[in-house]
Amino acid sequence: MKYLRSFFNIVALPLILLFIWFLGSLGEANFFIPTPQLLVETFIETWTSERFISDVFPSLGRLMIGIVLSIVIGIVAGLFIGSFRWLRALLEPTLEFFRAIPPPVLIPVIMLLIGIGDEMKVSVIVLGAVWPILLNTIEGVRSMDEVLADTSRTYGMTKVNSVRYLILPSAMPQIMAGIRQSLSIALILMVISEMFASTEGLGFAIVQFQRSFAIPEMWSGIVLLGLIGVVLSFLFQFAERWILGWYHGLREIEQSA
Repeated sequence: MKYLRSFFNIVALPLILLFIWFLGSLGEANFFIPTPQLLVETFIETWTSERFISDVFPSLGRLMIGIVLSIVIGIVAGLFIGSFRWLRALLEPTLEFFRAIPPPVLIPVIMLLIGIGDEMKVSVIVLGAVWPILLNTIEGVRSMDEVLADTSRTYGMTKVNSVRYLILPSAMPQIMAGIRQSLSIALILMVISEMFASTEGLGFAIVQFQRSFAIPEMWSGIVLLGLIGVVLSFLFQFAERWILGWYHGLREIEQSA
């Protein structure tokens, strides 16, 4: 019953919106907004062909590389910066400055520095997606209980064990919150980076459809991006439940007490 209710909560609103869309398109042809039936037919025809390999696979590869690099860089740098109060105070103004710069405006600069290949696209993803992870990691380390830190030093825990068993678990809820924000940012930047000097990718395909007035195909690309976002969200929720199982269990105990 619980899983049935969860499934209903997931599909109820999309089905309602599709039904409203279907009713709104009855007896009225609109060149810019295809009917649900036409969109489904176009989606299957467009993305089950060789275009899936030529455009979707490269985009997903760059997206995954960008996300992994963002996670590694954000956590490692965040643990290091967050562990030293003087370093946090020194770098905070600079980090806030670079965080405020929208990554898309850096695309021309990155193209000049490293070219227009995959390195440019991955760099754009990392430059935007790393900030929520980095800043959340710093904040998670900073907000760690000082009593636990003093206790670990009293018992002579090495720095490596302190990071592994104390600092990282303590900061992990905020790190995961940062990763959740970074996933949507990475997907957006993946599309934007492929709209500049690119010959393949989802962003390139959507722009080409728009320029050639292939409106149903353009909408099918947008729908595919949404589906990729949904899959990423579900994968993240599964990973979060596994990594933070102890944290959610503790909260359930506190709420039931």
